[in-house]
Amino acid sequence: MFIGGGFLKEIYLDNSATTRVYEQAAKEAFKVMTEIYGNPSSLHMKGVEAEKVMEEARRDIANALGANPDGLYFTSGGTEANNLAVIGGALAKKRRGNKVVVSAYEHDSVIKSAKQLESMGFSVTYLAPDKDGIITPQSVFDAVDEKTVLVSVMLVNNEIGAVNPIKELCAAAKRKNPEVVFHTDAVQAFCKIPFKAEKLGVDLVTITAHKIGGPKGVGALWIKKGARVLPNHFGGEQEKQLRPGTQATPLIAAFGKAVFLDSTSMPVRRKRMEELERYLKDSIAEVDGVVLNSKEGALPNIVNISVLGIRSEIMLHFLEKRNIYVSSGSACALGAKSHVLAAMGYDSARIDSAIRISFGRDTEKEDIDELVAAIKDAMSLLCK
Repeated sequence: MFIGGGFLKEIYLDNSATTRVYEQAAKEAFKVMTEIYGNPSSLHMKGVEAEKVMEEARRDIANALGANPDGLYFTSGGTEANNLAVIGGALAKKRRGNKVVVSAYEHDSVIKSAKQLESMGFSVTYLAPDKDGIITPQSVFDAVDEKTVLVSVMLVNNEIGAVNPIKELCAAAKRKNPEVVFHTDAVQAFCKIPFKAEKLGVDLVTITAHKIGGPKGVGALWIKKGARVLPNHFGGEQEKQLRPGTQATPLIAAFGKAVFLDSTSMPVRRKRMEELERYLKDSIAEVDGVVLNSKEGALPNIVNISVLGIRSEIMLHFLEKRNIYVSSGSACALGAKSHVLAAMGYDSARIDSAIRISFGRDTEKEDIDELVAAIKDAMSLLCK
């Protein structure tokens, strides 16, 4: 962007919405598109080559997830995987009951799947987070009963970065009702915090590529051996008929490459994220009228603040003119008021002025300096 006789550096701080694709991952996709372009379901050599690429990616992704690759099913992204998990998981257990429990601050793809189940005759209980933004084991235990068939709680919240104790939540649900299927949306957690899917005790885990330097349009649902999910799509044998349709082999290959790159660099990157989080929090602590919505212990990649007196949309456009990109919450919500902050109990003034800052592998301290300076300018110019 050219302003005032010079070019402004692009400062991208919306990595929880999507990330820049790794160059190696993009090259991998291009290679598969142009060289290993067979249909992975075809029986000839070109098909066999494509299937080999896909299965290698499945193994690499499952290994990083700490899960059996036989249970990893490719989808078009996190939204489809969440729909498949929540609706398909509940319908598979319908004979045992008609109640579903989800946290009140899930991603829209889970909330709207739960609403769809309500229209189909299910009862849904929405769990509010505590003052620290956490879903507690006791709240899960209290909500689950003999009619509950599925529980869904995200591992990391996409707007405030709260990290939920999924292993304890799952144990509480299954202690109350051993037949419950437990799903966790790990889209914001995968390759950012260390965890092993099979050690969490959960039955279903959602991940996606574009939050970790992979392409948009591909994600996965991991299903624990013995768990059952009914398909939402029909028409082919692919993905063991759970998600039929020709697999997006180039995207899957790029997903696998991104997972390798992001997972191997996770320890070093995590330390950098913690340093950036501390630097941002110290910087905004000096600015009157800015309050912190993310709590201590949250994922350091995500910092949610409210600039009181300036509506989120106005602030976003002000920052954009300076080539600084943040968001007001989930990109999938298209600017709607945050149901996450509402579930936290914040008032409308705080919700209406909230912005989410999310760091990525390219973020530097100088980017934070520019952001804070721009926020100060906005408060000076827009609050008069």
